[in-house]
This record gives sequence, structure tokens and C-alpha cells, in this order.
Amino acid sequence: MRHWAVWVMAVVLLGTGLFFIQHSVTDAKQISSEVLNWNFKPAKDQQPADADPHYKELLKEYDGVFMGCPQDKSLYLTFDNGYENGYTKQVLDVLKEKEVPAAFFITGHYLTTETDLINRMIKEGHIVGNHSYHHPSLPEVSEERVKRELTKLKEEYKEITGEEYMPYLRPPQGKFSEESLSLSRDLGYINVFWSLAYKDWETDNQKGADYAYEQIMNRIHPGSIMLLHSVSKDNAEALGRVIDECRKQGYEFKSLDDLMMKKTMRKFHP
Repeated sequence: MRHWAVWVMAVVLLGTGLFFIQHSVTDAKQISSEVLNWNFKPAKDQQPADADPHYKELLKEYDGVFMGCPQDKSLYLTFDNGYENGYTKQVLDVLKEKEVPAAFFITGHYLTTETDLINRMIKEGHIVGNHSYHHPSLPEVSEERVKRELTKLKEEYKEITGEEYMPYLRPPQGKFSEESLSLSRDLGYINVFWSLAYKDWETDNQKGADYAYEQIMNRIHPGSIMLLHSVSKDNAEALGRVIDECRKQGYEFKSLDDLMMKKTMRKFHP
């Protein structure tokens, strides 16, 4: 593991608020297994998105995130990679040209079929996150299945790439429960949801780069965790223009590691 990654993980674990003490408190109460579907409430005129108060309380308790600081003009670009549709190389080319970091959440299928692309992500400084091995709804499978899904992907990722830094989890299908948040945190993961997304995953219903650009820019706000799908031709073609316009408006693209360090520092220095 890179020395900077070790340092980041130390900060993140410290920032969980003395994890083992929290864990003992969690064990003392009843944890709900109710299946929840992540959603957020977009706002107009670059005002921060919002989410259900109960969802926000759960993320706070179990150290998950869906948005950065709403006073900080930082953007966090993330992609879900369940399978390859031929556009990730183009996405990576744009990110390299523009010097923008991103996080790619991968499944087992992607890991075993797109090794070259994953190695490129690592080489070019991007984060590779866990999207589970088979993409099940985590709150709707057994605890043992959740452990297998997350552990198998991480172990094979290390075997294939030689890297073991994988602290971030994107819950498949956006489904979660208090129980799944607690369990995945116990396994060492930070659940990463989002505050910006649009219906971009339908590969037979692409509407052009201009449409993608408008959908993304209409939802931009300070602290956005942006969820895009790399199977989208529209996203790949609009990405460079999105990056340029966001920077023109004063935004900076940051990594999830940067977000977690800021979150930790705010916890100790509010």
C-alpha cells in the first residue's frame, strides 16, 4: 500500500470517532434491518442537495457520506462500473488530460474482465472502490453473504493488482439499511452515496452529449458527490466540457480521500 494511503486510512479511522467505542454502543441497541432506497432532493441555482433526515442521521452515525461541505466549492467525481461498454478509456483519457481525480466503484465482473483498465485507474492516481462482487441488494441478503460479497472483491482486487487500498463502498442499487451500514463499517468501509445523479445508465436511451451536459450542470452544487455511469456514451462525450465549465465557475475537483480528511478535521476542529 502506498504510504500516503496508509496515512489517509489512519486519519479516516481516527475520524470515525474512536471506532471501537462507537461499536460497543451500537451493539447495545436494536439495529433496524428495514430496506431503504437512497434518494436525495436536488435544489435549484447551485444550492446544496438535501436528503431524508433519517437517512442523514444514519450516515452520520455510521460514518457514511453523500455530500461534502456545502460551503466548499469542491466536487467529487465518482463512477459506477458494473460492466464495460467501451467508454471508460475515453473517460480516463479526459481525466488524465484535465488532471482530475475520480473514484471508480467496481464489481467482480468488472474486476475479472477489465484488468487493464483497473490497473490504469490505479496508475493514474484514481481510487478504486467496492461495489460488491455480484451487485446484490446488501440489506436483502444474509450477513454472511454481505461479508462474502465485499471480502471476495477486495481479496481478488489485491491478488490481481497488488493493491489493497479499498476503503470506500458504493452500495449496489442504492439500497441500504441501518444493519448493512453497521456491518459494512465493521468490515472497514465508508459508505459513499451521492448528491448529484441523473438517469444515465440506459444504454439504449442515450440522448446526446448536450443532454448529459445540461443534466449534470443543472445539478451542480458545492460539495457535490457526483454519481455517473461509465456505460454512458453521453457522459464520456460531455465530461471534458463539464470539467471546464465547473472550473470556470470556481469549482475544484477533489478526491474522496480529500473529502474524508476534511470531514475528520471538522470533527476535531468544528
